[in-house]
Amino acid sequence: MKIDEIVDARKDVIQAEGAWELFHGADSLYVGRGKKTVSFTPDSATKDEILKVTLGRTGNLRAPTLRVGKRFYVGYNEEMYRELIG
Repeated sequence: MKIDEIVDARKDVIQAEGAWELFHGADSLYVGRGKKTVSFTPDSATKDEILKVTLGRTGNLRAPTLRVGKRFYVGYNEEMYRELIG
């Protein structure tokens, strides 16, 4: 898998509106939450719920966040990444 861009979340902070700008055009969004993975199809009806699970306590986008084509993966869940890399 080729990595096109790496952004250091400590230097380039992304908060709610910036995160939504990334997600709203995506085909799908997967969020690792402990041993669970939650999936979304981003649209205005799911915006608040998506931001609630993708932003950390500080209000910044959780790390790691990966964009693969028109899909996003946020947070860490071993099974989620295992499925991603096949």
